[in-house]
Amino acid sequence: MYETNFHSVSSPQEAEAILATATDAKILAGGQTLIPTMKQRLAAPSDVIDLSRAEGLRGVTITKRKVMGVIKADGGETVTIGAMTTHAEVAANAELAEVFPAMCRLAGNIGDPAVRHRGTIGGSVANNDPAADYPAALLALAATIHTNKREIAASDYFQGMFETALQEGEIITAVSFQAPAAGGYGKFPNPASRYAMAGVFVARSKDGAVRVAVTGAGENGVFRHAGLEAALTADYSANAVDGVEVSAEGLMSDLHGTAAYRANLIKVMAKRALA
Repeated sequence: MYETNFHSVSSPQEAEAILATATDAKILAGGQTLIPTMKQRLAAPSDVIDLSRAEGLRGVTITKRKVMGVIKADGGETVTIGAMTTHAEVAANAELAEVFPAMCRLAGNIGDPAVRHRGTIGGSVANNDPAADYPAALLALAATIHTNKREIAASDYFQGMFETALQEGEIITAVSFQAPAAGGYGKFPNPASRYAMAGVFVARSKDGAVRVAVTGAGENGVFRHAGLEAALTADYSANAVDGVEVSAEGLMSDLHGTAAYRANLIKVMAKRALA
């Protein structure tokens, strides 16, 4: 029989102090992964640190673009989302819906209502499940992951299935990105879990460059697709997707679908993201 100590902290600094002294502490951001894992006796941390009451980790902030001190209303806003902001809060945020509604729609289609009201963006990003939705969005948006110690570019942060650049004692505090000129997310969900069997996030910057990130399909987790990016930078339309070859190499095969099936789903979901 093991014993786990529970801590409800009021700040990231308090959590950091406990992490530094505990034998095997785990952060509780929303509990959608940690709690089931503990219930199945697959994890037995010495300490669980609950961030739900920590100050400064919740909410969505929109910063308007300024040129020589003058606020511009032509896009390019910086969006910052606190790590403890729930999926439901992201989905319902009116300011975010005006600037970049695709992120609201993504959050509103995660799991079920119970998951959306407990799960957090920070918890999802820290766990980096290979079928999670947020990693595709952050990678496509060239986002920044903010921690209690540093800032990490999304391209450096996601390092494989359940693998991230987080170091010992490092806690995600927020994520931020520049709202693109256009973008969207297409997801083919598993009917039971609502995780993506294939999800494609497309983002076009103000200069016309397109980034495409795929979740749910890769053997090594979220990844960018160079072929789709090149085609959509040249022609930002569903027709451009038809001419792209999506290889099944490196894609997952399981009881839900083969690698070839997922390769086809990537193209279909790319078109849905554009729509």
